[in-house]
Amino acid sequence: MTNDAPDLAAAYDLTSPAASKRLYADWAKSYDLSFAAQQSYHLPFQTAQAFVTAGGLMSGKRGPVLDAGAGTGLCGQALSDLGVSQLEATDISADMLAEATKKNIYRAVIEADLLRGIPVPDGRYQGVVSSGTFTHGHIGPEAFPELLRVAERGAQFALSINKKFYHLAGFETAFAALEQDGKITGFSLPEVSIYGAAASAEHRHDTAFIALFNKA
Repeated sequence: MTNDAPDLAAAYDLTSPAASKRLYADWAKSYDLSFAAQQSYHLPFQTAQAFVTAGGLMSGKRGPVLDAGAGTGLCGQALSDLGVSQLEATDISADMLAEATKKNIYRAVIEADLLRGIPVPDGRYQGVVSSGTFTHGHIGPEAFPELLRVAERGAQFALSINKKFYHLAGFETAFAALEQDGKITGFSLPEVSIYGAAASAEHRHDTAFIALFNKA
Protein backbone atom coordinates (compact mmCIF):
# COMPACT_ATOMS: atom_id res chain seq x y z
CA MET A 1 0.00 0.00 0.00
CA THR A 2 1.08 3.56 -0.56
CA ASN A 3 -0.72 4.91 2.53
CA ASP A 4 -2.99 3.80 5.35
CA ALA A 5 -5.91 1.65 4.30
CA PRO A 6 -8.80 3.65 2.82
CA ASP A 7 -12.18 3.61 4.50
CA LEU A 8 -15.78 3.41 3.37
CA ALA A 9 -16.11 7.19 3.16
CA ALA A 10 -13.29 7.27 0.61
CA ALA A 11 -15.00 4.54 -1.42
CA TYR A 12 -18.33 6.40 -1.35
CA ASP A 13 -16.60 9.56 -2.60
CA LEU A 14 -15.13 8.03 -5.76
CA THR A 15 -15.80 10.03 -8.90
CA SER A 16 -14.11 8.14 -11.76
CA PRO A 17 -12.80 4.72 -12.83
CA ALA A 18 -9.23 5.97 -12.38
CA ALA A 19 -9.98 7.00 -8.82
CA SER A 20 -11.51 3.58 -8.16
CA LYS A 21 -8.39 1.83 -9.40
CA ARG A 22 -6.15 3.98 -7.19
CA LEU A 23 -8.23 3.46 -4.06
CA TYR A 24 -8.59 -0.28 -4.46
CA ALA A 25 -4.92 -0.69 -5.30
CA ASP A 26 -4.20 0.75 -1.85
CA TRP A 27 -6.93 -1.26 -0.14
CA ALA A 28 -6.71 -4.66 -1.84
CA LYS A 29 -4.28 -6.48 0.45
CA SER A 30 -5.95 -5.38 3.69
CA TYR A 31 -9.59 -5.17 2.57
CA ASP A 32 -10.77 -8.49 3.97
CA LEU A 33 -9.32 -7.81 7.42
CA SER A 34 -9.31 -4.02 7.76
CA PHE A 35 -12.86 -3.61 6.52
CA ALA A 36 -14.85 -6.79 5.95
CA ALA A 37 -13.90 -8.63 9.14
CA GLN A 38 -13.69 -5.61 11.44
CA GLN A 39 -17.04 -4.21 10.32
CA SER A 40 -18.87 -7.55 10.13
CA TYR A 41 -19.54 -6.86 6.45
CA HIS A 42 -21.96 -9.64 5.59
CA LEU A 43 -23.60 -8.24 2.46
CA PRO A 44 -21.60 -10.64 0.24
CA PHE A 45 -23.11 -13.61 2.09
CA GLN A 46 -26.58 -12.06 2.02
CA THR A 47 -26.30 -11.64 -1.75
CA ALA A 48 -24.98 -15.16 -2.31
CA GLN A 49 -27.71 -16.64 -0.13
CA ALA A 50 -30.40 -14.70 -1.99
CA PHE A 51 -29.06 -16.00 -5.32
CA VAL A 52 -29.17 -19.61 -4.15
CA THR A 53 -32.57 -19.26 -2.49
CA ALA A 54 -34.03 -17.64 -5.62
CA GLY A 55 -33.11 -20.66 -7.68
CA GLY A 56 -29.49 -20.00 -8.55
CA LEU A 57 -28.59 -22.84 -10.86
CA MET A 58 -31.67 -25.00 -10.69
CA SER A 59 -33.07 -27.19 -13.48
CA GLY A 60 -29.77 -28.91 -14.18
CA LYS A 61 -27.82 -25.78 -15.05
CA ARG A 62 -24.16 -25.82 -14.07
CA GLY A 63 -22.94 -22.35 -14.89
CA PRO A 64 -20.80 -20.46 -15.38
CA VAL A 65 -21.89 -17.76 -12.94
CA LEU A 66 -20.46 -14.26 -13.17
CA ASP A 67 -19.42 -12.42 -10.00
CA ALA A 68 -19.57 -8.83 -11.27
CA GLY A 69 -17.51 -6.32 -9.30
CA ALA A 70 -16.00 -9.26 -7.47
CA GLY A 71 -13.41 -7.31 -5.49
CA THR A 72 -11.41 -9.68 -3.30
CA GLY A 73 -13.89 -12.49 -3.87
CA LEU A 74 -16.00 -12.31 -0.71
CA CYS A 75 -19.26 -13.00 -2.52
CA GLY A 76 -17.61 -15.64 -4.66
CA GLN A 77 -16.35 -17.38 -1.54
CA ALA A 78 -19.86 -17.32 -0.08
CA LEU A 79 -21.26 -18.76 -3.32
CA SER A 80 -18.64 -21.48 -3.33
CA ASP A 81 -19.41 -22.34 0.29
CA LEU A 82 -23.09 -22.66 -0.69
CA GLY A 83 -22.24 -25.13 -3.45
CA VAL A 84 -22.10 -22.86 -6.51
CA SER A 85 -19.18 -23.76 -8.77
CA GLN A 86 -17.88 -22.68 -12.18
CA LEU A 87 -17.51 -19.10 -10.99
CA GLU A 88 -15.91 -16.33 -13.02
CA ALA A 89 -15.02 -12.89 -11.67
CA THR A 90 -14.77 -9.45 -13.18
CA ASP A 91 -13.65 -6.22 -11.56
CA ILE A 92 -12.14 -2.88 -12.55
CA SER A 93 -9.27 -3.37 -10.09
CA ALA A 94 -6.47 -5.75 -11.04
CA ASP A 95 -5.18 -5.54 -7.46
CA MET A 96 -8.50 -6.68 -5.98
CA LEU A 97 -8.72 -9.50 -8.51
CA ALA A 98 -5.22 -10.61 -7.53
CA GLU A 99 -6.48 -11.09 -3.99
CA ALA A 100 -9.62 -12.85 -5.24
CA THR A 101 -7.47 -15.29 -7.21
CA LYS A 102 -5.78 -16.42 -3.99
CA LYS A 103 -9.10 -17.86 -2.78
CA ASN A 104 -8.93 -20.49 -5.57
CA ILE A 105 -12.66 -20.32 -6.29
CA TYR A 106 -12.73 -18.70 -9.75
CA ARG A 107 -11.99 -20.54 -12.96
CA ALA A 108 -11.35 -17.18 -14.66
CA VAL A 109 -10.85 -13.57 -13.60
CA ILE A 110 -11.41 -10.70 -16.03
CA GLU A 111 -10.22 -7.15 -15.47
CA ALA A 112 -12.93 -4.96 -17.01
CA ASP A 113 -15.00 -1.82 -16.53
CA LEU A 114 -18.68 -2.80 -16.61
CA LEU A 115 -19.48 0.48 -18.34
CA ARG A 116 -17.03 -0.24 -21.16
CA GLY A 117 -17.90 -3.89 -21.59
CA ILE A 118 -16.77 -7.35 -20.54
CA PRO A 119 -14.75 -9.22 -23.18
CA VAL A 120 -16.94 -12.33 -23.29
CA PRO A 121 -19.54 -13.55 -25.82
CA ASP A 122 -23.25 -12.78 -25.58
CA GLY A 123 -25.21 -15.15 -23.33
CA ARG A 124 -22.18 -16.71 -21.67
CA TYR A 125 -23.50 -16.84 -18.09
CA GLN A 126 -26.33 -18.81 -16.50
CA GLY A 127 -26.25 -16.59 -13.42
CA VAL A 128 -25.03 -13.10 -12.52
CA VAL A 129 -24.30 -11.99 -8.97
CA SER A 130 -22.98 -8.66 -7.73
CA SER A 131 -22.38 -7.51 -4.17
CA GLY A 132 -21.25 -4.03 -3.16
CA THR A 133 -20.82 -2.66 -6.69
CA PHE A 134 -24.08 -0.74 -7.03
CA THR A 135 -23.46 1.85 -4.35
CA HIS A 136 -22.32 5.42 -3.72
CA GLY A 137 -19.24 6.41 -5.73
CA HIS A 138 -19.45 3.35 -7.95
CA ILE A 139 -21.91 2.57 -10.75
CA GLY A 140 -25.65 2.75 -11.33
CA PRO A 141 -28.21 1.11 -13.61
CA GLU A 142 -26.26 2.16 -16.70
CA ALA A 143 -24.37 -1.14 -16.27
CA PHE A 144 -27.52 -3.24 -16.74
CA PRO A 145 -27.39 -3.55 -20.56
CA GLU A 146 -23.94 -5.12 -20.42
CA LEU A 147 -24.85 -7.53 -17.62
CA LEU A 148 -27.96 -8.58 -19.51
CA ARG A 149 -25.93 -9.02 -22.71
CA VAL A 150 -23.54 -11.53 -21.15
CA ALA A 151 -26.37 -13.52 -19.50
CA GLU A 152 -28.27 -16.26 -21.29
CA ARG A 153 -32.05 -16.27 -21.45
CA GLY A 154 -33.50 -17.30 -18.09
CA ALA A 155 -30.31 -16.49 -16.18
CA GLN A 156 -30.83 -15.73 -12.49
CA PHE A 157 -29.63 -12.33 -11.25
CA ALA A 158 -28.92 -11.24 -7.67
CA LEU A 159 -27.61 -7.68 -7.47
CA SER A 160 -27.14 -5.87 -4.16
CA ILE A 161 -27.96 -2.15 -4.32
CA ASN A 162 -27.38 0.26 -1.44
CA LYS A 163 -30.86 1.42 -0.39
CA LYS A 164 -30.00 5.13 -0.33
CA PHE A 165 -28.23 4.87 -3.69
CA TYR A 166 -31.18 2.97 -5.15
CA HIS A 167 -33.38 6.03 -4.85
CA LEU A 168 -30.66 8.54 -5.78
CA ALA A 169 -29.46 6.78 -8.94
CA GLY A 170 -32.80 5.96 -10.55
CA PHE A 171 -32.86 2.20 -10.15
CA GLU A 172 -36.63 2.10 -9.64
CA THR A 173 -37.20 3.73 -13.02
CA ALA A 174 -34.62 1.47 -14.68
CA PHE A 175 -36.20 -1.73 -13.39
CA ALA A 176 -39.68 -0.56 -14.33
CA ALA A 177 -38.47 0.06 -17.89
CA LEU A 178 -36.79 -3.36 -18.09
CA GLU A 179 -40.00 -5.04 -16.95
CA GLN A 180 -42.15 -2.98 -19.29
CA ASP A 181 -39.88 -3.78 -22.23
CA GLY A 182 -40.03 -7.49 -21.44
CA LYS A 183 -36.31 -7.80 -20.75
CA ILE A 184 -36.60 -9.21 -17.22
CA THR A 185 -39.11 -11.35 -15.34
CA GLY A 186 -39.74 -12.44 -11.75
CA PHE A 187 -38.51 -9.19 -10.25
CA SER A 188 -38.41 -8.91 -6.45
CA LEU A 189 -36.54 -6.61 -4.10
CA PRO A 190 -35.87 -7.96 -0.59
CA GLU A 191 -34.10 -5.64 1.86
CA VAL A 192 -31.15 -6.87 3.95
CA SER A 193 -28.66 -5.47 6.42
CA ILE A 194 -25.19 -4.69 5.08
CA TYR A 195 -23.32 -5.13 8.37
CA GLY A 196 -23.59 -7.37 11.41
CA ALA A 197 -24.01 -6.42 15.04
CA ALA A 198 -20.26 -5.95 15.57
CA ALA A 199 -20.02 -3.07 13.08
CA SER A 200 -19.00 0.32 14.46
CA ALA A 201 -18.57 2.49 11.36
CA GLU A 202 -20.75 5.47 10.49
CA HIS A 203 -22.82 3.47 8.00
CA ARG A 204 -23.31 0.41 10.23
CA HIS A 205 -27.11 0.70 10.10
CA ASP A 206 -27.29 0.95 6.30
CA THR A 207 -29.32 -1.56 4.35
CA ALA A 208 -29.35 -2.80 0.80
CA PHE A 209 -31.89 -4.14 -1.62
CA ILE A 210 -31.09 -7.33 -3.45
CA ALA A 211 -32.62 -7.16 -6.91
CA LEU A 212 -33.68 -10.65 -7.93
CA PHE A 213 -34.86 -11.33 -11.47
CA ASN A 214 -34.36 -13.46 -14.54
CA LYS A 215 -33.34 -12.39 -18.00
CA ALA A 216 -36.39 -12.79 -20.24
